[in-house]
Amino acid sequence: MREPSMSTNGGASTGTGVSAEAGDSAYRRLTAHYGRFAVPVLRGLAQVDFLPSALTGAVFSVALFAGGWVYGLYGLAGTAVGTATARVLGVDRNRVTAGLEGFNACLVAVGCAVFLGAGHLSTALLALAGSALVTVVGGAVARILATWELPACTLPFCLLASAMTIGAPGFARVWHHGPGPAATARPMAGPTALTVTDLWHAFFANFAQIFFMPQWYVGLIFLAGILVASRRLAAMACLGSAVALLTAWALGAPAEQVAEGTMGHNAVLVAMALGGVFLVADAWSLTYALAGAAAATALGPTLTAVFAPSGGHAFTWPFVLVALVFLAAAPAFPRLRRAGARAVGGAGAVGAAGAAAR
Repeated sequence: MREPSMSTNGGASTGTGVSAEAGDSAYRRLTAHYGRFAVPVLRGLAQVDFLPSALTGAVFSVALFAGGWVYGLYGLAGTAVGTATARVLGVDRNRVTAGLEGFNACLVAVGCAVFLGAGHLSTALLALAGSALVTVVGGAVARILATWELPACTLPFCLLASAMTIGAPGFARVWHHGPGPAATARPMAGPTALTVTDLWHAFFANFAQIFFMPQWYVGLIFLAGILVASRRLAAMACLGSAVALLTAWALGAPAEQVAEGTMGHNAVLVAMALGGVFLVADAWSLTYALAGAAAATALGPTLTAVFAPSGGHAFTWPFVLVALVFLAAAPAFPRLRRAGARAVGGAGAVGAAGAAAR
């Protein structure tokens, strides 16, 4: 057998006239292309918590994988599909680059995995389709709310997720949990006394439940990701979590639900949104944000009861409703100032505005 011939420049010939240098150049172009796509995807994960930081997105990915490797895959895949769909549809490059077209898709995909069962092919296909469709829903919602200069936040996700969970039991190949969950709302039951363990578990679980994860240590990783990008927003998130705990305890919420974080994740988002993302951070917006956090906590059980016939999944509806009402009301209060350089159609800050939150 003949030895492979060697080129005069010392590189091995491929036999097709393509040099090693050309192959290396193609490899560099390929990795650069996917690298440019990976950054908006990671930012899309971070924008769930209003942060245009790829590093924060990487930390959030670690948190999802810590909650379960399959949830990490769903989260990354959903964000990638949403980002790619926006690119194909010609959405403004700045929005795509900032991750504003990925965060709703991320929540749709992870929500499908959590509530429909991650191990089913139908769930994976529905998650991918939903991650693409939510881009269209987001465009419609953004155009409507732009009339009042309001952000879409996670409203596109809420609309699509609610439609999926309400309709899923009607399709045998989609619903894998036996009879549909139709039920009437019942009073919350269980002991309301909170132990020290309940308190610190709940404090961190409030961050994890934004992505539907119940583990306190997953919430701790999410909090670390917020801190990486913005100390100010991390502080607001912690205050929101604390207000949620206090409000839930004062109203007598069951200790088990408080400890799982289901009573507090909306308050975390509201505190961040009103305390530095969409309103200028000062003493007035701080008070306003904490009042909104308490309102979101109180509203949670109401919406859970409303959605009881479809399993009681309120998702981030309390955050969306409270944030939009409080932001719509803000111009009526001269002491509150809208933050500049925000993306009206999205969840978070863009570019320099994100740095201003530090």
